[in-house]
Amino acid sequence: MERPSLEFNLPDTHEEGKLYVVDSLNNLNKLNVCPAESQHSLESMAGSNAGNQRLFFVTFVLTLTVSLALVSFVIFLIFQTRNEVDQISSRLLSEKKNIEELKKLNNIILKHLNQSRIKEKPSDLHAYFFTHAELKVPGE
Repeated sequence: MERPSLEFNLPDTHEEGKLYVVDSLNNLNKLNVCPAESQHSLESMAGSNAGNQRLFFVTFVLTLTVSLALVSFVIFLIFQTRNEVDQISSRLLSEKKNIEELKKLNNIILKHLNQSRIKEKPSDLHAYFFTHAELKVPGE
């Protein structure tokens, strides 16, 4: 019976060891290289973050300025509208007074016309007084 050999094939083991060492060195190199790259990317991210903060600040200031301008314009429009409403209400009051004066003049003209009709038609005077009791003949 043949015994299995306990000897290893040295050339294969030696080659595998070399590969293991090379892989380990590559992994170690990646660990050493990556922090530098990540440090560089972190610095660039910090720079871009500062740029983003500046952009945000400028945008914020512009937004506040535009909002202030819009609010000022709205306040201006409110005052303008209020002044126009005051003018219109004063015109309406003036027109109301004019209408009341015109009603008074209309009543005076109607009374005068009614009295002039009475003078023109004395035969209808009796019928007129019974239908229009509020008017009296002048001089009586």
